Parts: sequence; C-alpha cells; structure tokens
Amino acid sequence: MKKIILAFACCSITWLTSQQLVQAAPNKQQILSVEKTAISISNPADVAREEEVVEIPAAAFGNKWEPLAKAPFRIINKQTGKEIPYQLITLGQPAPVALLVQVSLPAKSAITLSIQPGQPAKVKSRTFGRFVPERKDDFAWENDRVVFRMYGPALENFPKENAHGIDFWSKRTSDLVVDNWYKLDNYHHDNGQGLDYYKVGFTLGAGDNAPFVGDSINFSRKYKTYKVLDNGPLRTTFQLIYDTWKAGNTTVSATKTISLDAGSQLNKMSVQYVFNGDKLPVVAGIVKREEPGAVLLDEKQGVLGYWEPQHGEDGTSGIGCVFPAAVPGMLVTSQHLLAKAKATAGEPFVYYFGAAWDKAGRIKNEQQWFTYLQQFARKIQQPLTVKVQ
Repeated sequence: MKKIILAFACCSITWLTSQQLVQAAPNKQQILSVEKTAISISNPADVAREEEVVEIPAAAFGNKWEPLAKAPFRIINKQTGKEIPYQLITLGQPAPVALLVQVSLPAKSAITLSIQPGQPAKVKSRTFGRFVPERKDDFAWENDRVVFRMYGPALENFPKENAHGIDFWSKRTSDLVVDNWYKLDNYHHDNGQGLDYYKVGFTLGAGDNAPFVGDSINFSRKYKTYKVLDNGPLRTTFQLIYDTWKAGNTTVSATKTISLDAGSQLNKMSVQYVFNGDKLPVVAGIVKREEPGAVLLDEKQGVLGYWEPQHGEDGTSGIGCVFPAAVPGMLVTSQHLLAKAKATAGEPFVYYFGAAWDKAGRIKNEQQWFTYLQQFARKIQQPLTVKVQ
C-alpha cells in the first residue's frame, strides 16, 4: 500500500477554474483584443441542448488565447445579458489547453457569447473526483446528478468484498456527496440524499469495458495508478492506469480516461489499449439482473440501454452506453448486455456510459431513459458548432 501511495504522490496535477489566474496580467493591447472576442454556438440538431458543456480548444482563439489564459474574464450571453459559467482545462498540462462553457440552446438555434475582461462570478463546483485511500483505494467521482466509483487495488486483499466493474450510486440531490458519504460510512442506507444499492460483483457493472477473446470477457486486475487531469467546476477528468494482463494469448495493458460534465447523466470513456497487433476484440456492457428488466438494443444509433427491475423500496436504476456510430451485433447473455467492437492499435476506444435513478425525479421510467440515451446519441452525431471571432 505504501508503494501505491508514493506512486500517486508523484502524479500531482495542476487544475484551474475560472477564478484562478495564470502568470502575469496581459497588457492593454491584449485586453482590447479580448474585448472584441465573440463566440457563436449553433445547435444543428432537432433536439434541445440543456446545460451542455462545450469544449473550445485554444487553437480556435488564435493569438487571443494567451491573454485569456493570463487574467480573469467574464463570458456574457449577448441575447440575455446573463453571465455564462466557464472552466479553463489543462488536461494535466502546465497551462490551459481549452475553454469549457455551459449553455442551453433550443433545437435548430444559435447564441452569441461575448468575452469581457473582469472578475467572473463565482462558479459553484458541480463535478468532483478523488482517490479514496480510506475505502480500499476506491476512485469515486460525481456531478450534480450521478455518482460512480471504480474499485482500487487494496480491495483485492478482501476476497469476500472483491468486485470489478463500474459502481453507480443513486442520489437525489444536486449537492456533491462523495466526501460526506465516505465520511459517514453508511452509504448503503438512504439518508435522504440517496444510497448505493447497485450490485456489481465480477461484472462490467454500469458500463465498463474489457477485451472479449474466445467469447469470454477478459477482466484486468484493479487499476494500478491514477491521475486527476481536471477537477471542476464544470468537468472532472481523470485517468486509471492498468498493468498488463492476458486476453487469451494476447498481452494487454490499458489507460482509461474518464470525464464527467455538469448536468449530464453520462460519462465519456476513452480507453487506450496497448497490445501487439492491429485489432483487439472488446466489449462494453451492463450487468443484467435475474429478474426481468427492459432492454434497448439500438444497433443503428449505437445505444445500449437497460431499465433494471425495481430494487424493493430503493427504486429503479437505468444504465446505458452510447457509441459514436452504429454497433452491429449487440447481444444479451445470462449476465450482461454487451456491445461488441474492435479496439485499433494506437487509437482510443471511445464511448459514453452512465445511469439514472427514478427517485431523483428527472428520469422516472424506461421510456424516458431510453429517449434520453437516443437523444444523447443524436447530439454526439450532430455536435454543437462553434466559431470564435
């Protein structure tokens, strides 16, 4: 355990919010340049975007990026006059690499944002993640809607408790709860904010992935190290790094980069598998319960959805995976709902996974959950378009 903690300590990452400054203030000419900056965002889809986080890379700003990254500024919706929350992300680099803004747009509409020098309004953090050494090396993360965790290496020393896939915690509050729930250590009981009743076991749980060789899921061991790349207020991004393991006759290692945006039910998963060869068969999937539940296998839109059987008085969870393109050959086994794919050497395997809880009040039944997943897929296929002037 001491070796693991020392390895983590050397991976300290700097992250910035809109309230933090980088280096010295820009000069007057640079400030005038920033004042003339406008951001146009268009929604080409026929579905509304509610509190969607948009990433704008540094390159889109050209020579205006440097002053933006050096001094505080405000972003104003020109149509409403209201201030827009934002975050500068570093992705673990010494300086910011992109700007995140959170916007809402009706279908087939557009807005224009203006950038103004000055101290922005304080943004309450709506995402958070951390290593949890006090609970057998869990890594837990959340936003204002959902909570997840991955099990850490210390859990392997407790065979009766050991599990593998992604765990989902059900919460009904927009508050961040990870620190408090671990502190109280009674998160299997509903304290008024929600609880953890989701059972993972040795499965993919709520949307994990693994090599699929010989018609079998080839699980890794627990993650070895981690890195927090950005940590709110609008997006938390982290990496889990896995040592080599065997998938059939193939030696595999992996780095999973997971990000969660404020206001979203789904995370983005980007897995970099390392192996000899060009292609590696993989699956992403959801654990299936013994009792009947509702299943959605939408291969054309790349949507894998599950509305679980009710868990007594605890309520009902919806779990889903959304892929950037069509996924032929989805299947249901005795233990999982699975989407099969091929990981390409040197390229990340990317998809989205997440969950909902009926007692949270936003998504109350299988129809609403499956609609959410299918609309999410359409948003991926028709992303918001951004132009910086």
